[in-house]
Amino acid sequence: MSESQALVAAVRAGLAELGDARKAPDMQRYMKSELPFRGVASPARKALCARLFAAHPLSDVDTWRATVLTLWREAEFREERYVAVDLTGRHQEWQTPALLPMYEELIVTGAWWDYVDEVANRRVGSLLRASPAELTPVLRQWSADTDLWKRRTSIICQLSFKSATDTALLTAAIEANLADRDFFIRKGIGWALRQFARTEPGWVRAFVDSHPGLSPLSVREAVKHL
Repeated sequence: MSESQALVAAVRAGLAELGDARKAPDMQRYMKSELPFRGVASPARKALCARLFAAHPLSDVDTWRATVLTLWREAEFREERYVAVDLTGRHQEWQTPALLPMYEELIVTGAWWDYVDEVANRRVGSLLRASPAELTPVLRQWSADTDLWKRRTSIICQLSFKSATDTALLTAAIEANLADRDFFIRKGIGWALRQFARTEPGWVRAFVDSHPGLSPLSVREAVKHL
């Protein structure tokens, strides 16, 4: 059995052991998920991941990426995809712009906030911070993409950047989506502005005042702590 197969098998067995069939239907309903749940709470899943990732090290980036995609593409339960996302957070030394197609696949095929927000903030955002020359033009393209979740990613990928926020990119991503009435876009715009307001409240206030096309939801979120 290969490194990848061993880890995948261990993940599936571990989730099955931890699963709670009584909780699973409620978790599935809450997340509006087509995939069923095992019924594994997040703390238990994260503890399982820490143990299994240590017990089943992956020796190179290609094996790591293949394992992520196997867990993601072949998932029969939603927690398997959560583990795939957890695994993407390992091995910072392998995080390069070459991984963007993998993250794009997770964003587009995941197509829901529980997957996308983690990938947008902690994976795509980290790549942007480390490699702005490569990532910035891609995210500008994503801001006008037909895919809702790529557009949301372009808006919220700088949530943790504080003073390092690229305001030109943030502005471009928001302005490209001002007319979109989708909840996740409007909420994402407000979230991004609210977070940046903790660092630059004056900039956010001026942005809100100069963009009357912002939805009421986006404005409420943006100025919540001003």
